[in-house]
Amino acid sequence: MRLLAAIGFWLSAGLLVFAQVGYPLSLWLRERLLGVVPPDVPPVPEADLPTVTLVVAAYREEDVIAGKVANALALDYPREKLQVIVSCDGSPDATPARAREAGADLVLENPRGGKIRSQDLAVERATGEIVAFSDANATWEPDALRTLVARFADPEVGYVCGDVTFVNAGGDNQEGVYWRYEMWLRAMESRLHSVTGGNGAIYATRRDAYVVVDPVMGHDLSFPFTFVQHGHRAVYEPAARAQELMVPSIEGEAARKRRMMSHAWAIVLRGGLLRLDRVPPRYAYALFGHRVLRYASPFLHLKALAANALWVGLGGGLLARLCLAAQAALLGSALAPVRSRPFLIARYYVGTTASIALGLLDHLRHGTEAGWQPPEGTRSTTDA
Repeated sequence: MRLLAAIGFWLSAGLLVFAQVGYPLSLWLRERLLGVVPPDVPPVPEADLPTVTLVVAAYREEDVIAGKVANALALDYPREKLQVIVSCDGSPDATPARAREAGADLVLENPRGGKIRSQDLAVERATGEIVAFSDANATWEPDALRTLVARFADPEVGYVCGDVTFVNAGGDNQEGVYWRYEMWLRAMESRLHSVTGGNGAIYATRRDAYVVVDPVMGHDLSFPFTFVQHGHRAVYEPAARAQELMVPSIEGEAARKRRMMSHAWAIVLRGGLLRLDRVPPRYAYALFGHRVLRYASPFLHLKALAANALWVGLGGGLLARLCLAAQAALLGSALAPVRSRPFLIARYYVGTTASIALGLLDHLRHGTEAGWQPPEGTRSTTDA
């Protein structure tokens, strides 16, 4: 029995370490051994730039939508080749009026149906060969659109996401630390084959390859693997940059992640993410290492803790006690009222890991609604 407890602990702990360290390290070693370098993407000549529709889905965005439209119209892209659509999801405030006043080419006032359906309705009215998407509170750098669409010169590419920097306006959220790790990992996945996740701040697809998904399944997770299943590549372009405010507090970030995971579990359980047989082997490896194990992490942590406690209780030696002490230290650091960086990172990790399991609980208990709300503290009239 003691041996089984030890095996249960090491198996769970091993998978956790592989997900967070082993998998990224394997991609890093591959690149070093094979001499993989970032792709050289030449700029597209002015005359060859494709027409683009930039879609901004909006709900209760009256404070930032004018700034977002202004940012879109100021992009370094031929105006005659750019269509800006603000697609309002039953917005109860002045968002539509302010979008029109700011100069959006088309403002749609849709019945409340969720962000995805608002995006779908905008794509139906899109005139561009490429359809780009952005959040209402995201600010793009002037060359971001040109850089983003340049990747579509490769006929295999069907989806491109850019780089978003999350700005913390004085709070204790550690999302920035995680996000830098995530961007590093995403760049290697893109060079391996395709990314396993995107972001809502800056991404684009070919208009004729756009996929209509279930309205509870956000594009960030569903689009990359779906495009790969359809024979395309989903890539990351770090030179296409945007900026967005993050949720100020760790607790607010955990709540945001919990809402996000309620949507993500719909994709995992019935959206096809687990169909690793439908994608190339290199990409199946990425999905398993980055997504499947990541979403299993709260349950692996619980199994590791329970098996470790049983191992110690059955007479495990010094190693068993040290492992249990390490787990207790992680939980204790997360609960400690200390604002230094190591303790904040521990609190962030435990809170966001727990949100994965809580999101599943929410999804199983009462399903997931397509509706959405701008997270608290992520909107400012000075950011867009």
